[in-house]
Amino acid sequence: MKDLKYLFAYTVPISAFISFESFGIWTYSAVFFAFVVLPFLDLVTGESHENLSKESALSQNKKRVFDVMLYLNVPIVFGLLFMVFSNYSTHDYTTFETIGLALSSGILLATNGINVAHELGHRSPYYERFMSKLLYMPCLYMHFYIEHNFGHHLHVATPNDGATAKYNQTVYSFWISSVSKQYFDAWKRQLQLLKIKNKPFFSVNNDMLWYHLIQPLYLFGVFYFFSIEVLLFALAIGVVSFLFLESINYIEHYGLRRKQTPSGRYERVQPHHSWNSNFNIGRIVLYELTRHSDHHFKSSKKYQVLKSYDESPTLPLGYPASILLSFVPPLWFRVMNPRVPLSMKELN
Repeated sequence: MKDLKYLFAYTVPISAFISFESFGIWTYSAVFFAFVVLPFLDLVTGESHENLSKESALSQNKKRVFDVMLYLNVPIVFGLLFMVFSNYSTHDYTTFETIGLALSSGILLATNGINVAHELGHRSPYYERFMSKLLYMPCLYMHFYIEHNFGHHLHVATPNDGATAKYNQTVYSFWISSVSKQYFDAWKRQLQLLKIKNKPFFSVNNDMLWYHLIQPLYLFGVFYFFSIEVLLFALAIGVVSFLFLESINYIEHYGLRRKQTPSGRYERVQPHHSWNSNFNIGRIVLYELTRHSDHHFKSSKKYQVLKSYDESPTLPLGYPASILLSFVPPLWFRVMNPRVPLSMKELN
């Protein structure tokens, strides 16, 4: 039964479903669930630092049920997207309700879209990487696949990484710097990959060109089958979803830095270069994303076998509550700045 605990990750789509079928304040159901219910459950259930034994990890790593639970997010996310687009095109929502639907949709795309895409994007099989890119599409963030896998994991906790927030940088400033830098860095990574393969810019191997074709086609499809209003709504929820992602990037690496060696290279990525969180509910809902230190230490690991390290800096709250805290920079700095190691503050 413990293997099925990740079914709880589907509670976010359920809350989104309630939002999409509702009017008034209930259109904010997913927002309420993500930022009130989940932090409360984290507080009640507490933390767990327990790790699997080597034998258990080997066994868990081979179980297909964990993969299937990820794959099911593809029809769930796109089914719910079709539902909210259909409802938005046929119902007359107030501005208040539209905002609720947009925020709820953005949360769905961020948690069960981008987060699952991130996990699948680190896999080797083509069909899993295809599902990853498919889930990035409605988030309008397909370039993240390239920058995250070929840039972020190489440059994390250095000034060269757009997804690593500086010490005393606000989340709002980080949104601008991270979104812009990661986009342009994705182009740089793509050009490097083409050069390695000895392929021209206009090539079927240029994924960035494909992304700039696929995403507009997705938006055109929304416009064609629904309306211009639904197209604008699709654009809005895409922005909400990737800003939610960037808020997660912010809390995962805030103020942490790797030392530069005399040769000019940076020290190897270690568990203490990412913030960790062991709050039980957040771990389950986000497919162990909160054990981020181990993910960066060994990015090929599947979510169900990620470990907790004693040396990893730890967030005082779960991910949902930490994101809320980051939205109030003075409070964030007051809580988090004393937790940033002094040696890393000096490197910022």
